[in-house]
Amino acid sequence: MSNPKDVNRRYFLRIAGTIAVGVSVTGCVGANGTVPQIVKLADGSTAIPVSGGYLLVDIKKCQGCVSCMLACSLVNEGVENLSLSRIQVIQNSFEKWPDDLTIEQCRQCVDPACVKACPEKALMVDSRFGNVRKVDTEKCIGCGQCVDECPNTPSNPMLVKDEAYEGEDKARKCELCADAPYHWDPAGGGPKGKQACVEICPVKAIQFTSKVPAQKGESGYKVNLRGHEWRALGYPTS
Repeated sequence: MSNPKDVNRRYFLRIAGTIAVGVSVTGCVGANGTVPQIVKLADGSTAIPVSGGYLLVDIKKCQGCVSCMLACSLVNEGVENLSLSRIQVIQNSFEKWPDDLTIEQCRQCVDPACVKACPEKALMVDSRFGNVRKVDTEKCIGCGQCVDECPNTPSNPMLVKDEAYEGEDKARKCELCADAPYHWDPAGGGPKGKQACVEICPVKAIQFTSKVPAQKGESGYKVNLRGHEWRALGYPTS
C-alpha cells in the first residue's frame, strides 16, 4: 500500500504555496562559480562562449502550481498564458510522487544545437546579457529548425504566432528574462538580473546558478534543492 504522504504532499504544499505567491515574492541565492569564456568540447573543438547563467530545478520539491509558467509568460509576453511559457511543468495524474511531474527548462547548452541549426543566424549568443542563447525575432523566419534540433523533450525553443509580425510564426526560448519587455525590476533580467520563475516559485524549486552544469544527461540540471526541514514533510533530503 502506498504511503499517504506520497499522494498528498504535493497537494498540501501546492495550496500553501499558492497562498504564499500572493503574499511575497523573494529571491533565491544561487550557486556561485567562475564561468570560463570559451569551453573546449570532448572532440577537441572550441565551442562558442558559454552562458553566464543556468536554471536548476528540483522536481521532487516542485508542487505543480505552475506559478513559474504564468510568471514567465507575463514577463516575456505581457499575458498569463501557459502555452507561451518558456519553462514547462509537465504533470501526469496517473502517476504518484515523485513520477507525477517534471520541469523542463532551457539548458543554455554549452554546444547549443538550436544555435547551430538556425539558417538565418537568428539564434545567437548575446554578449550584452552574459552570452545567453537568445532569439533575434527580426531575423527569425519561423522555420522551426531550432525546435526540431533541440535534443530535449519537449523542445525548449518553441514557435508561436507573433501579433507584432502579423501572426507569423516566430521562435521563443528561455533567455533568463534577458531584455524581457514586461520585467518588473528596473535592473531587468539576464544572468546578472532576476529570473521570473526563480523569484515567483513559492517552494524554491528553481534556482539560478552561474556555474556550468554537467552537460551529459539530466543530473546537472535536475538537482536536490531540499533542506533538512523537508524531511518533516516526508521528503527525502538526499
